Amino acid sequence: MIFKDLAKKTPAELTEELLKLRREQFNLRMAAAAGQPAKPDQFGKVRKSIARVKTALNQQRVGGKA
Repeated sequence: MIFKDLAKKTPAELTEELLKLRREQFNLRMAAAAGQPAKPDQFGKVRKSIARVKTALNQQRVGGKA
């Protein structure tokens, strides 16, 4: 996920993307707890994607007030 693409999205789209990523993160945690094999690199990728979406949302909120 590229930050430039996220910056072009509306806050509603970003919120929807954040919800999707949170669900994916939850599913990865549940799969790991159940003992199902998961790709270990996915945890970090999802976490970083969540951070990118949150950063884009925050920048839009701060930028909109100025």
